[in-house]
Amino acid sequence: MKYLSLPDNATRILPFYLAMEEHAAHIIGEDDIFFMWQVDPTVIFGRNQLIASEVNVEYCREHGIAFYRRRSGGGCVYADRDNIMFSYITRSDEVQTTFSRYTNAVAQMLCGLGLNATASDRNDVLIDGRKVSGNAFYHIPGRSIVHGTMLYGTNMEHMLNAITPSREKLTSKGVHSVRSHITTLSEHLTMDIEDFKRHVRDTLCDGEILLTADDVAEIERLTLPYLEPSFLMGNDPKSEMTKGGRIEGVGSIHVIIELKHGLIHDLHLTGDFLPLCDARQAMLDALRGVKLEAQALQTALDGQDAGKWILNLTNKQLITLLTD
Repeated sequence: MKYLSLPDNATRILPFYLAMEEHAAHIIGEDDIFFMWQVDPTVIFGRNQLIASEVNVEYCREHGIAFYRRRSGGGCVYADRDNIMFSYITRSDEVQTTFSRYTNAVAQMLCGLGLNATASDRNDVLIDGRKVSGNAFYHIPGRSIVHGTMLYGTNMEHMLNAITPSREKLTSKGVHSVRSHITTLSEHLTMDIEDFKRHVRDTLCDGEILLTADDVAEIERLTLPYLEPSFLMGNDPKSEMTKGGRIEGVGSIHVIIELKHGLIHDLHLTGDFLPLCDARQAMLDALRGVKLEAQALQTALDGQDAGKWILNLTNKQLITLLTD
């Protein structure tokens, strides 16, 4: 297996490396190719997943965490500089055989460091029964691509908060990830991350392919479709959530919110509040197409007065009701 190297050490966004996989799959004749990469804090979610139910967009924006969709299936992953990403490109067309061969090779590489590593039937790599590497797969004509994580370490606070909003429960037909128990290599090894990367390369690879500046330019071109809003949002079906509670001086308000592509598409009101107009329509006129985030709602309600829709209701109370 040959190791694929870039001609420089520039910092790049995550889709660049997904495009690098595609480029390698199309132009390089070797049977098996492998490379490692690291990115600044980023969430990457699967081809069939709903961004609204998998990514805590508000948290990501508040903490400077990027988020992108990939072409492969599987679950939502948080990555940062302590999480090494592996990419494996092969001529094999058979999914399970490809996964099995790759994950077993990675497990054996970890065993070479004295770790109790095994490959699971869910295409993960485990240490002492806890996941240290999760992997996803996709196929292009003549090639298969496997990519996944290798948790040397990570910002656990970001990992737990950037994925799957805890403040709400969405109901939809989309795919939902299941969190697994995880471990990190730093819990088991004394070697630093660069020494570990050298061990990986020396164990799995027997030569190098160096990309050129022209290759990099082509990879950057292949990166552009990943940045298109239509690809990021995907074929996101409608999803619903219910928010509500009792507000002193206002009464009980419950709002059924219908989202489309993560934006407010429709809503319905129930409760014992006192409407001063067609409150549902007034609220919908102000908020349709708005992200369900506090700042976006505040901006949309600027110049509006919720107290003219529902007796004694303030804009601040409405925003809290919709986002808590």
